Amino acid sequence: MSAAAGSNPLTILHVFRAPLGGLFRHVLDLARGQIARGHAVGVFCDSTTGGARADQVFAELGPQLSLGVTRVPMSRYPSLTDMRAQASAASTRKRIAPQIVHAHGSKGGVYARLPALVSPGRRYVTAYTPHGGSFNYKPGSAEHRVYMAIERLFEPATDMFLFESAFIAGRFEAHIGHKPRTGHRIVLNGISEAEFEPIDHAEAAFDLVYLGELRSAKGVDTLIEALALLKRRDGLTPRILIVGSGPDEAVLRQMTVDQGVAAQCVFEPPGPIRAALAKAHVMVIPSRAESLPYVILEAAAAAQPLIATDVGGIKEIYGPGHAGRLIPPNEPIVLADTIRKTLATPAAERLAQAADLAEHVKANFRLDAMVDGVLDAYRAALTKRTG
Repeated sequence: MSAAAGSNPLTILHVFRAPLGGLFRHVLDLARGQIARGHAVGVFCDSTTGGARADQVFAELGPQLSLGVTRVPMSRYPSLTDMRAQASAASTRKRIAPQIVHAHGSKGGVYARLPALVSPGRRYVTAYTPHGGSFNYKPGSAEHRVYMAIERLFEPATDMFLFESAFIAGRFEAHIGHKPRTGHRIVLNGISEAEFEPIDHAEAAFDLVYLGELRSAKGVDTLIEALALLKRRDGLTPRILIVGSGPDEAVLRQMTVDQGVAAQCVFEPPGPIRAALAKAHVMVIPSRAESLPYVILEAAAAAQPLIATDVGGIKEIYGPGHAGRLIPPNEPIVLADTIRKTLATPAAERLAQAADLAEHVKANFRLDAMVDGVLDAYRAALTKRTG
């Protein structure tokens, strides 16, 4: 039994912006695991994003969150809204008096760590999981340099950095100029036992499926260009299900029309991942930037045949035995050729390769290990701060 599992209960507040995507999945997994281990948990996040799914999740989980759910308007980029949200975050923390304030993502990192920066004698611990965030935002740009200056500013206010991939830990060192000078650990994202059940494709009506946000960093435009190339060059018209939402949805829909592939593309709003995977034989994730994406972890665990780009921590998910299959981002010709080759591969061979990757994921990315690893890190930081 780990120290986290066998110690006295903690009070934990998770602070983040948008209840969307992999970050939200990570928070929910941690919260549920922490509750199951007897800890008191609360959530502070944005009220303007997440839609019906977030409302449903909080309605179901809310009664178990003994420290409550506090949602206020937050903006993705710096704005006047930040001042009101910051005040609300500080008020929530004072009311709840948690032992652990765990920030997720860049905006959550600001809300949680700004009060800590001016309270060096505080009795509570600040933990921070970047989830890519500002470390992945336009490296080399003026905006990125500003964000890295903010990260340097908040480093002394961070008791424990919890990197969910070696990639993001490396990004921190490369862009900040050193390893964290406070507590830091790599705790890999994890998958539950039920998620290793292989997907049944008996009713699959699509050749391909994309799951994720509809924004530039995800490379869906490259995928649409690849589909157009396959049609124009090879006379191939694979059907694709595009599941997600985001700021570029209208642009991407129009792009399918402009590229002459709209008849092949069906857009659906976000929903349960396994249901979407069962509708298609191969998943395609053409991302330009990632941290350690849950969508890849979940699909790999479920033995879904995959095409993915070599960005972020995806190579960590694939491991040395499968990383050679990853392709470069922003290369529609390479992506088109990989789609053509993958769809021409016999289904049995595709599934055998996917099952082999699932075994690697099962050995290295377990949910219980993630939850206990985070709790152990909290304990270490709390001991150092309070004795």
